[in-house]
Amino acid sequence: MSRRILFVDDESNVLQGLRRMLRPKRQEWDMAFAASGEEALRLLDEKHFDVVVTDMRMPMMDGAALLHEVMEHHPGVARIVLSGHSDLDLVVRSVLPAHQYVSKPCSPEKLQDVISKALEVQDIVSVDTLREMVSRIESLPSLSEAYHQLTEEMNKPEPSIAKVGEIISHDISMSAKILKLVNSSFFGFARHISSPEQAVALLGLKVIKALVLSVNIFSEFHSEELRQYSLSGLWDHSMRVSTLCRDIAEMEKMDAKMQDECFIAGLLHDVGKLILASTFTDRYNTMLTQVREQNRVVRWMEFETFGTTHAEVGAYLMGLWGLPDAVVESIAFHHAPMYPERGLSTVGVVHAANWLDHAYYVLHSNYAIPELDEEYLRIAGVGDRIEAWKELVVSPEEREEHGDEET
Repeated sequence: MSRRILFVDDESNVLQGLRRMLRPKRQEWDMAFAASGEEALRLLDEKHFDVVVTDMRMPMMDGAALLHEVMEHHPGVARIVLSGHSDLDLVVRSVLPAHQYVSKPCSPEKLQDVISKALEVQDIVSVDTLREMVSRIESLPSLSEAYHQLTEEMNKPEPSIAKVGEIISHDISMSAKILKLVNSSFFGFARHISSPEQAVALLGLKVIKALVLSVNIFSEFHSEELRQYSLSGLWDHSMRVSTLCRDIAEMEKMDAKMQDECFIAGLLHDVGKLILASTFTDRYNTMLTQVREQNRVVRWMEFETFGTTHAEVGAYLMGLWGLPDAVVESIAFHHAPMYPERGLSTVGVVHAANWLDHAYYVLHSNYAIPELDEEYLRIAGVGDRIEAWKELVVSPEEREEHGDEET
């Protein structure tokens, strides 16, 4: 079945250009073109679309207002901005409702690639209601401490860009959102940025301040609502895994790009747990009680409860947000990597690092820990490296012996 794409722009010559540019995709995509936000909403009411691609500056209803309507009434639709206008006000207004941003002029290959990836990730989560709820997510909740540290720093007369980058880099939710923004072509950066600190430095204090103080791009998570789970433990686990991923990648002499991707994939590998816990708090509480009582593996109980797991949910949202393919794949398959032909990949690094941290730290002492796929590592040609990687892990006993605090 053809996938349906809706393009919205008030300039007829732009729509004609899109028709010509995307003519080779006519056999795969059923494309419609609307000259206004109002016309776009009428078309959306008449039939289902998979993706909406809209300009920002339009009369009557601009792109930001249109995407808010789409998010509210057609939440399963991927929302992409394609615009030549990148002034701060428009960017800030579109940050929450848009999944991705593409700047004009845009090559046919670039636009086709962005749309194709948005379509691909929609197949990750098969439960329609769950996919629609996740698609509605504008921002992920942050730990209270990090949230208050950031707002306090941003409210200072002269905030420190280095301090802001440090705070954001130690929070899963803030890192994901900042990386979403900096990797969009709206800001004109030529390559993917995999470091939250670098992303903050590139965006600059003016943009960060507008995002934090004007549109509340970050939100605070009230952890007392999730009684059965330690959110701070999740954050700590994610930080340890990301550091271990980077260390393994460096030990195995992966190139700098792969090292960066390993680090950010490790940081975000469990972001799906945060999504499920904050979106379905009561159900997740109940599920975690059953996991503890029955000594079950969390992801299998998630599948029984939601019809999917945190791995697929996290990969789905990060894919919608346009994070690098290697990061999205690592999130999706960090428990069950697909067998490689040869060679260690980002997925393999995250899989091994996640197992090592669970095995050494026993993050949830009452839960069964995930298994290590030793056959995967053998096929990848690194089956004999797990012992060397264990040397990179500092156990709680060793940490206590050296007088360090567990972070």
